[in-house]
Order: sequence, then C-alpha cells, then structure tokens
Amino acid sequence: MKLQKLFFAIAACALMGIASSAFANKNNKDKEVKFTVKVENVSSKDLQTASDGSKWPFALSPGFWAVHMQEVRFFNEGKAATPNGLELQAEDGNSQGMVDFLMGHHSGMQHGVFNTPNGGETPGPIGPGGTYEFEFTAKPGMKLSLITMFGQSNDWFYASEPGGLKLFENGKPLSGDITSKFILWDAGTEKDEEPGIGPNQAPRQKAPNTGEAENGKVHRVKDAKYAGKNSQFFRVTISAQ
Repeated sequence: MKLQKLFFAIAACALMGIASSAFANKNNKDKEVKFTVKVENVSSKDLQTASDGSKWPFALSPGFWAVHMQEVRFFNEGKAATPNGLELQAEDGNSQGMVDFLMGHHSGMQHGVFNTPNGGETPGPIGPGGTYEFEFTAKPGMKLSLITMFGQSNDWFYASEPGGLKLFENGKPLSGDITSKFILWDAGTEKDEEPGIGPNQAPRQKAPNTGEAENGKVHRVKDAKYAGKNSQFFRVTISAQ
C-alpha cells in the first residue's frame, strides 16, 4: 500500500510539473516586452562628394514603423509601389500617407512615426551625428517594419525585407545592432538623379512630389557607392526590457 501511495504521489508531482511548465510557456508566449529602437546617422561629418566636386551631407528622413503579428507587407520587391503612402515616404520623407493607410486598413495595428531628432523640438531629418528614438511593446510572433528615406535621393528608402523583422527567436527578444538587416530600396516612383545634387530631391525641389515619374517597380539600389554599406552611413540598434 505504501508503495502504491508513493507511486501516485510521484505521478501527481510529474503532472503538476508538466502543467506548471505549460502554464509558464503560455505566460511567456503572451508576455509583452518593451523595445527601444535607436536610429543614428553615423556618416562622415566631412560630407559626401558629388561628381561635380560639391559636398553634401548624408541625411535620413523622419520615418514610419509598425508592429504586426500577421503577414503585412508595405511593399513587394519587383512590383509597383501600392497606394499606401510609400511613394510619399520614399520621395519626400513624409510618413503621414502610411499612417493614414494603416488607420484605414489595419486600425488595430500598433504603429507610429519617428520624426523629431533627439534633443530637438521640431520634426526634421537627421544629419551626421543626429539620432531618432522610439519605443513599443510586442509579444512573441510579432514583427517590426521600419521605413526611412535616404534623404538626398529621389525615391530611395531603407527598410528590411518586405515581411518585416522578427522580434523574437525561440521566445528570446531581439537585441543589439540590427543595421545589417536593412536594405537600400528604390521605390520606382520617380526617375533617379545623382544623390546629393539632383534638383528634384527633397532638399532642393521647388515643392513636394516634384520630379519625373518613373512608373517602375520596387527594387534594390545597385549603386555600389551606397548599396550594402549601411554601417558607413547609419546604425540601428534595438534593446528589450
């Protein structure tokens, strides 16, 4: 009898352990984690040199971010930019179109803009040494989409792969330098001019949304001077609490 009681006691403890483990896993799966993202312009203060010998500063525009569980793509490689505000973001560094689109189609999705440089009081781009920062909360299974304009271009923008960045890997939150996860894209909406000196680029254009339409498709920028050289121009870090 004593042996039988001991067996049942061991079995009960084992079941309790399994239940506790399952409960803990469920709690971890549902637990929200607070993330902080920092976007820094680390480009040279000696400026960039154009083909005509003139100097110009590398700049990043105010940008847009969204946190999503479901498969959400704000653009697709090899396809024309959809009317979701991407053109406005890529050509003029204006995130309002993307915010409006999200409010109309995915109103429950956590999203926002980063538009005021750290230490500043008004929205604007960041030049060498400037930074943006924003925070959000997320659960395992969620992804982050972030888009910011290559300021002195016609329609180039930085973003990750179209589906977004995984914020968790095997339940562990993403943390550290994620600069390499970003790609320089061409929205295909406006014909390109040389970066830094084009008359239809944001710092020099007469008005927003000027420049000859390209009617192209979203593709990766191939200019070897900028493509694949993220760390020379900017840094993106993420931390979890």
